[in-house]
Amino acid sequence: MTETTPVDLWFDPFCPYAWVTSRWLTEVAQVRPIEIRWHIMSLNVLNEGKDVSEAYREQIARAIEPVRVVAAARQKYGEAAVGPLYTELGTRLHNERGIKRLGKLRELVEAALGAAGLDPELAAAMTSEEYDDDVRASHDEGIGLVGQEVGTPVIRVGANAFFGPVITSIPRGEDAGRLWDGVRLVTEFEDFFELKRTRTKEPVFG
Repeated sequence: MTETTPVDLWFDPFCPYAWVTSRWLTEVAQVRPIEIRWHIMSLNVLNEGKDVSEAYREQIARAIEPVRVVAAARQKYGEAAVGPLYTELGTRLHNERGIKRLGKLRELVEAALGAAGLDPELAAAMTSEEYDDDVRASHDEGIGLVGQEVGTPVIRVGANAFFGPVITSIPRGEDAGRLWDGVRLVTEFEDFFELKRTRTKEPVFG
């Protein structure tokens, strides 16, 4: 019997690239023996003190709100609630373009909680600092594995951790497995650090 490999993924629900990578991992799980373990990180925390545009600063100020809700759900229901809630949040934020309608973010979060079988009242965590220490602790754990110069998503497999892969579409079936095999192979090389090119495409979520 092939042993199942735990794969830890750190994500911010607002990040479109983390969303694509997460959906790729769910495809990988259908063709390779992996178990995805979900962890939050925060674009808001990541960009503290960094020189970013005012428009981006305003957007990531709202990004902390769904992250807090995921932290609240994990505290109330346990780790098993994180993946399903992220799926519901990400589908609404990205596939359904809810991220363009931040005025309705509370409604979106409540709908995601309900669809995941969780208490919609947890949406109150959006504007509470009660869970910020939990958010920061999880964020620091993930970013501490790869350094401050990168962002979300972060993936850890055993002793190996890396930023990305950053992809703009979701490989399906065996294509997902082949990409996983390649990523896993290069990241197992101790002196491998970076493979990158300029992004020329926007993420596609379908």
